[in-house]
Amino acid sequence: MREIQMREALREAMQEEMRRDDRVFLMGEEVAQYNGAYKVSQGMLDEFGDRRIIDTPIAELGFAGIGVGAAMNGLRPIIEFMTFNFSLVAIDQIVNAAAKVLSMSGGQFGAPMVFRGPSGSAGTLGAQHSQVFESWYANVPGLKVISPSTPYDAKGLLKAAIRDNDPVIFMESEQMYGDKGEVPEGEYLIPIGVADVKRAGTDITLVSYNKMMKVALASAEALAAEGISAEVIDLRTIRPLDHTTILNSVKKTNRLVVIDESWPYGGISSEIAYRVQKDAFDYLDAPVVRVNGSDVSMPYAMNLVQAYLPSVEKVVKAVKEVMYIKK
Repeated sequence: MREIQMREALREAMQEEMRRDDRVFLMGEEVAQYNGAYKVSQGMLDEFGDRRIIDTPIAELGFAGIGVGAAMNGLRPIIEFMTFNFSLVAIDQIVNAAAKVLSMSGGQFGAPMVFRGPSGSAGTLGAQHSQVFESWYANVPGLKVISPSTPYDAKGLLKAAIRDNDPVIFMESEQMYGDKGEVPEGEYLIPIGVADVKRAGTDITLVSYNKMMKVALASAEALAAEGISAEVIDLRTIRPLDHTTILNSVKKTNRLVVIDESWPYGGISSEIAYRVQKDAFDYLDAPVVRVNGSDVSMPYAMNLVQAYLPSVEKVVKAVKEVMYIKK
């Protein structure tokens, strides 16, 4: 099977859906003439023209609102944020319009659209450009939230998101656009709300998503060298969350560590820990442990960035804690 980059997989998803459905269009900063800030939309202006690949001013609130209005009137917009940090300017349109219009209109209007772009840290970008917003948007009824870790998942999930009749928040990672992975030539969809077991194991369950899956899988390798078998689950979708896959794994391994780049207070890891202790309490042989980003604003210096983020060393330490291994 061919290997392509994450940016190419995302591009293919958008191209295929735009060829299939002329209601789909892409709007955002630098998506057209510049071929995308991260070259995700490279070549799409040439194929689809400036009525469907639309450059915008630096005005997230404005073009997000245009997208919501277009979706309410029968189109299927893809709104690209150069980074989800900038989506805070547009959060009123996302949370108070897109997420609520179906309910508040009594089903008369929906907002079938995708808000996509990178989330999370991407090196030394400072506190205002390194935030993780999956848990923020997952807290809002009416929104679906997707955060893939591989080109294969990204393509299949983005195609499903574009076809979905609800507004979807599609979180990517600047640090993963160049990552390569196997993606088949033919069309395929991945259903929203289904997690994936990336590695089977028997001793401990590791749960993560997006680029922290790299940490989770590297941790599983390090643990295997010490005779510890880790099962690694990629959430892929944050809302709706696939609790069944997590619970089934914990019932097998009896231990859980959640790896989450976002802040620890009231986040995704907290929600998972709550559901596991509620629905699989009798199967747990140790408390659930979370490995999160630090509970501070992201620093700028690289050594502090590394100290802030989850790491293999932190995960291995957490696993040994729940396995009561004193080292």
